[in-house]
Amino acid sequence: MFSEIFARRYQYELKSHLKKKFGCVFEGIAKTGNPTLLNQIYTELYITEGGTGNVNAKHEIRQIETASRRLHKKETTIRQEDIFKAPPGRDKPIRTVLTKGVAGIGKTVLTQKFTLDWAEKKANQNFQFIFPFAFRELNVLKENKFSLVELVNLFFSEIREVRICSFEDFQVLFIFDGLDECRLPLDFHNTELITDPRKSTSVDALLINLIKGNLLPSAQLWITTRPAAANQIPAECVDMVTEVRGFTDPQKEEYFRKRSRDEKQASRIISHIKTSRSLHIMCHIPVFCWITATVLEDVLKTREGGQLPKTLTDMYIHFLVVQTKVKKFKYDGGAETDPHWSPESRKMVESLGKLAFDQLQKDNLIFYESDLTECGIDITAASVYSGVFTQIFREERGLYQDKVFCFIHLSVQEFLAALHVHLTFINTGVNLLEEEQNTSRNFETRQHTGSQFYESAVEKALQSPNGLLDLFLRFLLGLSLQSNQNLLQGLLTQTGNGSQINQETVQYIKKKLNENLSVEKSINLFHCLNELNDRAIVEKIQQSLSSEQFSTDELSPAQWSALVFILLSSEEDLEVFDLKKYSASEDALLRLLPVVKASQKALLNSCNLSERSCEALSSVLKMEDCELTAIDLSNNNLRDSGVKLISAGLKHPHITLKTIRLSGCDLSQRSCEIISSILSSQFCSLIELDLSNNDLAKSGVKVLSSGLGSLHCKLETLRSGFYIFFLRKLAVMLCVCRLSGCLITDEACGFLISALSSNPSYLRELDLSYNHPGQEQVKQLSAILKDPSWGLHTLRYREVFCSHSQSLI
Repeated sequence: MFSEIFARRYQYELKSHLKKKFGCVFEGIAKTGNPTLLNQIYTELYITEGGTGNVNAKHEIRQIETASRRLHKKETTIRQEDIFKAPPGRDKPIRTVLTKGVAGIGKTVLTQKFTLDWAEKKANQNFQFIFPFAFRELNVLKENKFSLVELVNLFFSEIREVRICSFEDFQVLFIFDGLDECRLPLDFHNTELITDPRKSTSVDALLINLIKGNLLPSAQLWITTRPAAANQIPAECVDMVTEVRGFTDPQKEEYFRKRSRDEKQASRIISHIKTSRSLHIMCHIPVFCWITATVLEDVLKTREGGQLPKTLTDMYIHFLVVQTKVKKFKYDGGAETDPHWSPESRKMVESLGKLAFDQLQKDNLIFYESDLTECGIDITAASVYSGVFTQIFREERGLYQDKVFCFIHLSVQEFLAALHVHLTFINTGVNLLEEEQNTSRNFETRQHTGSQFYESAVEKALQSPNGLLDLFLRFLLGLSLQSNQNLLQGLLTQTGNGSQINQETVQYIKKKLNENLSVEKSINLFHCLNELNDRAIVEKIQQSLSSEQFSTDELSPAQWSALVFILLSSEEDLEVFDLKKYSASEDALLRLLPVVKASQKALLNSCNLSERSCEALSSVLKMEDCELTAIDLSNNNLRDSGVKLISAGLKHPHITLKTIRLSGCDLSQRSCEIISSILSSQFCSLIELDLSNNDLAKSGVKVLSSGLGSLHCKLETLRSGFYIFFLRKLAVMLCVCRLSGCLITDEACGFLISALSSNPSYLRELDLSYNHPGQEQVKQLSAILKDPSWGLHTLRYREVFCSHSQSLI
């Protein structure tokens, strides 16, 4: 057995090893450069608790833009040291945590900081051992067999003095970083059962049995992943899902001030980022903050008083130029002012661009030697590239010194891919986005087809699933600007007639905006117009919004899309959306649904809505990123059919709605049946419901009582006619029930008593004054008042007040 003495010795060696491994970071740098202490540069990340492990196939730029709007919402946040602490009210301990986050958001650094704090005895001391693994390193062991003990000793071979041989008696945490990079066959349904940590099997079988709890059920696991790969782990194997959202606005500022020793420079950078919405959104990603700081520090130093980059394309071109200047100065012995596009630099950028484009089409973020060989890149050359362009292209060494390559961030890969497509077209006339290539080298032909080239790129991006080419398109169109091409002089052997082509492209995009596009596609096209320096539509709508005469009566589809873009891009919190501010109409609601989805409270009362609106709202409520907690649909002719349509959304697993008002919506008993079904749903989250001013009748009360009696009912307040039911969250039933003057008869009172009886200990107060409950029900209520199993303290009948010791008769 692994004795206590050996365990302490192993723990000491392990902590020493991990302090060396994670004590320093190279921001964006692989093998060279000045390391930075992790504790010095680390900035707390915004981490939320909750959510699901469901796959999110949207392009991550869309997820970033959505997340940037949610940072102002009230969510359950969690500190990194509390990841494994069970939240209040949860008895079951947390074994497995799945942490989601887009590329570059800080997942890896988060796990490194957690591990470093443990190694330095600052936090997380409840664990005796922490073993961090990266899936990209596990991939190379695909054909090998190990026991869990052997795998740990292999990965932590630096600890030579003592080897671990047992886990069962210790509190152990396994960290598996980068599930999205996993190339192992994780088949959770057809894998052999392994319970012995000393038995050899395939690496994927080890992982599956560890995750399922067959192997070391006492161990705890932390798995990180990009959202698209989250569903590889079955939901029943995950105890908590967390999400890294990156930096909040104050955290961005903290990062820039920590990085820069020049307070004035840091303030200038922060102020500039706030002037560009696209840059401000992207700075939620720590890696983009680093890219931005790298560029702006250089521009402020070399171009005093000059214009700072405002678009993403401009920023990434400057980033490429800065790295090329560093290469020229550091490796070629030239001055920083020398022309930086040497033949060698051009060849490197062209090769990296081809690799970026080829692998982007395969949705690959990490590359092994075989991937590079397929792209025609020599392995030796790849190592040279990673040594020279250290802040663009990384080479890492895993087990057995196997080489793993990647770009520092997905956005850098997409920029270089767009640059490759742009260079290929400008220099050769070949459109890599078309299946049938036009290989004409005639300049006039290229000139003639320039606008067609960009139009075809727009079409390709619009047709790509889930916005996979959104950011690529922004970069490609941004590269068509003459001002951006001037920055790349020396890399481009030719430039096009940018002005005319740009205008044609702008007009084409505006034409597409007048078509029936999804909101995500429309928003990306507005970002594309921003990259082309055309903000005419947006500025016109912004001016109209600020005037008192704003009207939506004559807005074109493109202008409606611009309005949505403006509202969603606004820095103001979308807490309350009032449809009447724009137009009290169904057409306006359907066009502004994306804004409704992003708001917390939607005021849609008295807006001439019909069943069509209910169907649309039901779809919105089912969306995982829906923020709505309250909807007011009062005084619309929705009828029973409308309630039926919206009910599907109210019973959906993703529902977040707490309040819905349906006063004066022409509802009948049939709606009570539907609502009773909603209240009985395990997913229904309603705590307030308004059904007043509807002809529900006595039979409606009977049907509604069934839903109120459900153990799943969470209602706190129900308004119906002249009465209100008040409930408390400490149970799933009524705590205070006030029904004064509601014309309640003996039959209706019977239904009510039956519903209240399902959880008798929670009712504290009952008001039935000014009603006609009948003698039989009066007797029942009298007995209830004396029954110790009921929690009733106060009862009102007619004009008489009764205390706990009083009877009704």
